[in-house]
Amino acid sequence: MARYDFASDNAAPATPEAMASLAAANSGYASGYGTDATTARAADLIRALLDADAEVRFVGSGTAANALSLTALCRPFEAVLAHEHAHILTDEAGAPGFFGQGLGLIPLPGASGRIEPAALDLALAQAEVSYRQPPAALSLTNATEYGAVYSGEALGGLAGAAKAKGLGVHLDGARLANAAAAGFDLKAIKALGVDVLVVGGTKSGMPPTEAVVVFDRGLARRLDVRLKQAGQLPSKARFMAAPFIGMLEDGAVLRHAAHANAMARRLAERSPFPVRHAVETNGVFVEMDEPTLQRLHAAGWFVYRFLDGSVRFMCSWATTAEAVDSVCETLAAIR
Repeated sequence: MARYDFASDNAAPATPEAMASLAAANSGYASGYGTDATTARAADLIRALLDADAEVRFVGSGTAANALSLTALCRPFEAVLAHEHAHILTDEAGAPGFFGQGLGLIPLPGASGRIEPAALDLALAQAEVSYRQPPAALSLTNATEYGAVYSGEALGGLAGAAKAKGLGVHLDGARLANAAAAGFDLKAIKALGVDVLVVGGTKSGMPPTEAVVVFDRGLARRLDVRLKQAGQLPSKARFMAAPFIGMLEDGAVLRHAAHANAMARRLAERSPFPVRHAVETNGVFVEMDEPTLQRLHAAGWFVYRFLDGSVRFMCSWATTAEAVDSVCETLAAIR
């Protein structure tokens, strides 16, 4: 039977803290559509985490969170600048364009998923013409698809360049907790020029839920109508908000993220295969040819070949040292 311990942090179960809060929310009657006390408490905890007065909503997937965030920043004839391997370009089946009624995506290069500043400058300097969608937003990801972490200075530099040209800024934080556990200051985000932030829940160890944080309250007008139209304003909204309470009240989200990061470092140190990207958070990307990957699958461990051709091992809050050592023993045997 195949093991999926390292296939994705999505494959891990939900944490005890998240499930306890979910069970606690399942008591008695509550008002619907996000007007309940559980949702209010979760939103307050996110505002405290970020030290920011912002609008907070909860949706059912990262794809919905990203796509709906971008529709608040772009009109249908405009486009979003993003890294060429960003999730919105490679893994969301055109959802930004679908929800945004045609908004485009413009890929930018950069090592380990970080946008190269010179590439952004070049894109921002392009003349507007009638046959090309002009950029209206910049999308950044922290931690990146390769587990790299933008410093506050680097992220602020990219956001500042975009803002100077009148663009909005979206931050995909599907693995924001892992970035924070690696040293990224969450309370700095509000001053970096980010308009809309997605705080990841699922990859952090929650049942399906993501938080959309709108720093620019002007963008929040009719936000609930937009969510309702997209099928992202459920009547029993408290069940999407509740997991954040358990994960944020006593800092569990950062403890679990730090553990996932530590397990990735352990795996990288023991891997007999060359590591292609520096291990900054919970992902390890190794050089491995296809026959060897097939041997790994045959030995019972399932992992994916990633966008740059490397093989990706993702650690989660539930990854154990024993599992790391076991997969590394298998890697040594098939090498």
